[in-house]
Amino acid sequence: MAPAAVAAVEGGEGAQQQLQIVEAMEVDMEAAAAAVEKKKKTTGGRRGRREMRRIEDATSRQVTFSKRRSGLLKKAFELGVLCDAEVALIVFSPRGRLYEYASAPDLQKTIDRYLNHTKGSTPANVKALETAGAQMCRSESTALKQKIDAIEAYQRKLSGEGLQSCSAQELQELELQLEKSLSNIRQKKEKKMMDQILELREKEEKLLRENSVLREEYMALPLLELATRSVEAAAAPRSPVGEEQAEEENEEEERRQRYMDVETDLVIGRPGTSSLQ
Repeated sequence: MAPAAVAAVEGGEGAQQQLQIVEAMEVDMEAAAAAVEKKKKTTGGRRGRREMRRIEDATSRQVTFSKRRSGLLKKAFELGVLCDAEVALIVFSPRGRLYEYASAPDLQKTIDRYLNHTKGSTPANVKALETAGAQMCRSESTALKQKIDAIEAYQRKLSGEGLQSCSAQELQELELQLEKSLSNIRQKKEKKMMDQILELREKEEKLLRENSVLREEYMALPLLELATRSVEAAAAPRSPVGEEQAEEENEEEERRQRYMDVETDLVIGRPGTSSLQ
């Protein structure tokens, strides 16, 4: 392009200026072409792709879900219209909201058609999934069996069995573990015994209080009976005969007291000869 441009303007007065402008344009075009080529090498001639992993930001994840859902529904609609295909699409959002599309009048008819089509046949991917699941179960079963065997062997060693294959370090570790277990058992035992002692002391105090209350009630019982009898006697009506009898008994008691107070002389021997004592 540079020789042709120079030939076109070399007869004019501004040939030198035109040549400079053309050279500057060529430099700019080369720089632009180099930049495009560099971008192609960097991106491989395509747009930058999003990494296929879960989007951590909730807002960005919701925006991406809305955009991709709309594009997916649009593609399903276009497939059904342009190709006259029966299309059914079901999408559940992370929050559990249902989005569905069916090119047929009823989505359930399309689902029933699919179920009838797959009835009695096992797709290859289902067989692969079953095989993978069985293999995973076998591997988990083997790992669990190994763990169980290791635990049982360790328990036998703690019981003092199968110690021939143990090294000195393993025996020392077993000894430390047994001492630790024994210490824990003793602590639990002491705690249980202290709890039982405290409980028995509480029961003892309760029984002592009950015994003290019963003793007080027993000591107060005679006084209560005496007071009850006095009240009953005071409340009972007295007959004249009873009053006279009580007076006679009182007089008889007074006479007895007077007789007991009389002084007597004791004479020992014949009368007139013995001395008084």
